[in-house]
Amino acid sequence: MSDSSVKKQPLLSVRELKKHFVTKKSFWGKPVEYSCALNGISFDIYPGETLGLVGESGCGKTTAGRTIMGLYKPTSGKVFLHGQVMDYSKGPDSRIQMIFQDPYASLNPRLTVGEIISEPMEIKGLYSQPGERQKRVEQLLDMVGLSREQANRFPHEFSGGQRQRVGIARALAVSPELIICDEPISALDVSIQAQIVNLMSQLQKELGLTYLFIAHDLAMVRYISNRVAVMNMGSIVELNDADELYSNPQHEYTRKLLAAIPEPYPE
Repeated sequence: MSDSSVKKQPLLSVRELKKHFVTKKSFWGKPVEYSCALNGISFDIYPGETLGLVGESGCGKTTAGRTIMGLYKPTSGKVFLHGQVMDYSKGPDSRIQMIFQDPYASLNPRLTVGEIISEPMEIKGLYSQPGERQKRVEQLLDMVGLSREQANRFPHEFSGGQRQRVGIARALAVSPELIICDEPISALDVSIQAQIVNLMSQLQKELGLTYLFIAHDLAMVRYISNRVAVMNMGSIVELNDADELYSNPQHEYTRKLLAAIPEPYPE
């Protein structure tokens, strides 16, 4: 991807974001021990770009995404959208949506695909007429490569790749400005991963989407990202343009991550 779509003013700004989880309570129920998942991370995401967030399992990538989304309450720090502080007191902001890692667990098995995609619209009061909502669902299914007839099917009738397409359609339902992609391909077969990433790239070009792409597959992150941030033990240790970071890593941890990428044709 080129950087031509990147603007000067950030869409999202994260400043000194911290998240601690209580790991032990006293006899009276007061927290006495904490686990630090995020240790004051800061970064910007610009309109139309993809920022890759990489690191080993347990480094805080998913916690960062969920805290920015508003699913976790931050311990301290601030998140800005268009320069305005995000207020999570009323729950997540619809301008930020999320594609979850597990396409099996993230969809309600009791709802049809059409109901799953239309649920965010109902919550936000969009497309009040049933006919309008149904038309929007069909449009979204077309966009993600599914047929309109599949709206009446249930999640268990779909493959993993198809379920993730449903998850993408649900994320697009309220026309978000930023989509947090929490390892959206790690649970899929290798043969399907490239299809999903190519679909996301196509939707980004067509709709002007902005992504925070969380993953541990460094080769895929390089393919889809404009810039890459490397996390280690709750902190961002390096952030640079994708090509520069991969060709000239500055931090020792980044060099170790890159050295762990399998070579397709080792000597």
